[in-house]
Amino acid sequence: MNTDNAKAPKILVVDDESVICEVLEFNLTNEGYEITCAHSAEEAAKKLLPAHSLILLDVMMGGMSGYKFAETLRQKKNPVPIIFLTAKDTENDMLTGFSVGGDDYISKPFSIKEVIARVKAVLKRSGIAGEKPDSRVIFNDIVIDGELKELSIGGEKVPLTKTEFDLVMFLAENPDRIYSRDEIIDRVWKETPYITERTVDVHVTRIRKKLGAKAALIVNRAGFGYRFNISQE
Repeated sequence: MNTDNAKAPKILVVDDESVICEVLEFNLTNEGYEITCAHSAEEAAKKLLPAHSLILLDVMMGGMSGYKFAETLRQKKNPVPIIFLTAKDTENDMLTGFSVGGDDYISKPFSIKEVIARVKAVLKRSGIAGEKPDSRVIFNDIVIDGELKELSIGGEKVPLTKTEFDLVMFLAENPDRIYSRDEIIDRVWKETPYITERTVDVHVTRIRKKLGAKAALIVNRAGFGYRFNISQE
């Protein structure tokens, strides 16, 4: 158990079932995390702070749904990682979660061990947990900063989620190589089970939309996969 609360990652748990909140708060606190609970998206919006490192977010709640709350955060350019908690477990439900900016998806009922493992994996991908940060990758006016976890074009920041950033950084580190969807999954989602190739496509589509005029930075070769295209201009 980690007792260094000054450095403990802060997690916001959002679920309209008090029992689930209490179970998650108890077990995650024992793992060394600092937990805040909210029982609706509306309450979560008031409690969410810049210091929060992660949101565990229920999908089906009274009032605003978890999907809508996540979408609202992404529209406000808030990149905080989000793990959805939901009893809806079809592939389309998972893809909906990813398409609105989620970083992972846990189906109910879940085991505490699974939740803890997913939390650790997402925080690790987000640069929290003490791993060595990546170096910067620079192509002309494009800067991908692994330490700050930021992508900027011409000095303007592009608001990527942590998973989107990891995907871009992975491709940009080897711009002359095409990576298959399976290779991308193994690198970006290596500690997250049940990720499908369509998940990669959903994330690339979101990234391209955010890149705007620079969307061609990520190109697809049918039947092969994706690559970072530094000669896109």
